[in-house]
Amino acid sequence: MTEAEEQALRALLTQLTEEHRDLDAAITAMSDSGVRDQIIMTRLKKRKLQLKDQIARIEDALLPDIIA
Repeated sequence: MTEAEEQALRALLTQLTEEHRDLDAAITAMSDSGVRDQIIMTRLKKRKLQLKDQIARIEDALLPDIIA
């Protein structure tokens, strides 16, 4: 992996992590305010899980495999 590719992945990782955090806050706020629109909640939670998977794949790509 080149330096530019690594920097691009790290920038994307930062962006996805921030979006994941924002979704978590939005889900919490909706729950706390009593808004119970299940369709919206389900979509937000699904997107949050997708982001979590993307974040995990990028972190795996950035961390080298070390065999102990």
